[in-house]
Amino acid sequence: MSLPHGFLDELRSRTSLAQVVGRKVMWDARKSNQAKGDMWAPCPFHQEKTASFHVDDRKGFYYCFGCHAKGDAISFVQETENVSFMEAVEILAREAGMPIPARDPQARQKSDRRAQLVEVMEQAVQFYRLQLRTGAGAAARDYLAGRGLGEDALERWEIGLAPPGWENLREHLRRKGVPDDLMLAAGLVRPSSQGREPYDTFRNRIMFPIRDPRGRAIAFGGRALDPGDNAKYLNSPDTELFDKSRVLFNHGPARVAAGKGHSLIVAEGYMDVIALSQAGFEAAVAPLGTAVTETQLQMLWRIAPEPIIALDGDKAGIAAAMRVMDLALPLLEAPNALRFALMPEGMDPDDLIRARGAKAVQEVLDRSIPMVQLLWRRETEGRVFDSPERKAALDKALREKIKQIRDPSIRAHYGQEIKDLRWQLFRSSRAGPAGSAPARKGHGRTPPAAPTPGARSSILVAQGETAETHLREAVILATALATPEVIPEFEAGLEAMTCADPVHARLRDLILRHAAEDPATLVEKIRAEAGPETLENLHALRHVAISPCVRKPGDVDLARMTMAEELAKLEARRGLEAEIAEAAEDLASAADEALTWRLSQAAEARNRALRSQSEDKVEYETGDNGARINRHEREAFDALLRRITYAKPRR
Repeated sequence: MSLPHGFLDELRSRTSLAQVVGRKVMWDARKSNQAKGDMWAPCPFHQEKTASFHVDDRKGFYYCFGCHAKGDAISFVQETENVSFMEAVEILAREAGMPIPARDPQARQKSDRRAQLVEVMEQAVQFYRLQLRTGAGAAARDYLAGRGLGEDALERWEIGLAPPGWENLREHLRRKGVPDDLMLAAGLVRPSSQGREPYDTFRNRIMFPIRDPRGRAIAFGGRALDPGDNAKYLNSPDTELFDKSRVLFNHGPARVAAGKGHSLIVAEGYMDVIALSQAGFEAAVAPLGTAVTETQLQMLWRIAPEPIIALDGDKAGIAAAMRVMDLALPLLEAPNALRFALMPEGMDPDDLIRARGAKAVQEVLDRSIPMVQLLWRRETEGRVFDSPERKAALDKALREKIKQIRDPSIRAHYGQEIKDLRWQLFRSSRAGPAGSAPARKGHGRTPPAAPTPGARSSILVAQGETAETHLREAVILATALATPEVIPEFEAGLEAMTCADPVHARLRDLILRHAAEDPATLVEKIRAEAGPETLENLHALRHVAISPCVRKPGDVDLARMTMAEELAKLEARRGLEAEIAEAAEDLASAADEALTWRLSQAAEARNRALRSQSEDKVEYETGDNGARINRHEREAFDALLRRITYAKPRR
């Protein structure tokens, strides 16, 4: 239904977003300013204790600085009430006293036609349900009882039976006055290719009504009773009511259950959904005979931000999980995500519930993995990366997949996660079998591995440049305050800053919280919350005071260059500290000779890096990584080598 021009603008102007949201949250009285329409509360979309959900009642927009949910009154009603766009508009229009515009004649005619088809479908539901209770339905009832479906389940899911024969339903509906054209349009009968009368679509099958989110019967799914039937499961054909690529089985009830906090579970078929719901997993849905489509994926995310894809534990189930992942990667946008839970091999959720109960299913769901781990598994499981070419092939495959992610923040986090996983994989492969070490290049011998008391007692004292890190963080924060326009571009880097100084951590959080608002008021809001002395102390630091980007606020190019360089240097520092920590761990069991050999190898690697002026690392993010060894890091590395070498006791 199309709305007249200006209707939505008037609806938004008449609607108080604070009143709409106030029905779902408790406002934080300390942070909120009701007179200005500046309201804060714990976010209704994710579990939190702090008030990071902001409502600007004057502008009519909300934003959560935790899960990044954002929108207006219409989208808020959609998400919290689990309704469609038009249903949300109707709810708000009634509250605002605005009549919904009358539909045009063609729309009314189409609506009337759909209403007729829905009525015919409801008559078919009742016919099939009645057939299940007759003597001819005994075999079907026995089968359902064997699947654990008692009388309450039959009633809840309105399960029925299409009896054998070609015209049982058609004759029943004709006696009710339903013409053949409506039966054909509803997909209940099919035209004969031999010029005969239409015949029933479903025959000798257990019938499951398929309803839309508003509860209207729009199609059927039929499970064959004859083991020799070519099609074990059969769905209604696409009709004016039903498009299987845009429908989820159990959509409406699952939407309500998800709104109450249940995890949204996506299974493969309606028997799995029924079994899950009967076991207490009420927010369960399934596609209808097809792989998950882009439309269905968007529908899932409108129900819940992080559905769990629960698939059969066989090759087909794993392949289906991979198809969903490939479909979802380009569509990812915070907070939308997917998790994957694979059932034990050879079992589906229905099998697992009947064999081991609901607890076993919950354990599988609790072990669900995020999509980035599924991507990693696909590219690495069962493969050996014992050559530079194989490693390069892995890098290329992962890089190509990550490039598909359009959201820059998610893309950056995927890149970092893959880097971490890659480091762990290649570190373990370099380590080799337990107790072994690589042969020294050019000497044909393996360095000793047995620890000695001298090496065991030596202590690696880290020379981390805490002051330098503190100053770099200060420059980054001051740059963000001087030129807020660059904050969205470097949001992921700001979030990754460890900020050992609690004052810096507080400033970083405030910058991220207020970054989506008017940049012109960012400094004022932070000064009001953190106090003027905080900003004064920040700008009093010498490195900050002489920084060109702080002295030239608003210079976007200069600020962008400064942020990229300083964040890259912090990242390089973190990498160096990780290497030092690893060396400290290794020293606890390393031999003197092995230690000397490893240090010499490290020195050679350092010299090669200096000659090439870049690290041998894979760049996953877009742009220059800037992670080069600077003068301070070289001096720290040299000092580290000297301390460890000369700390060894003489023989």
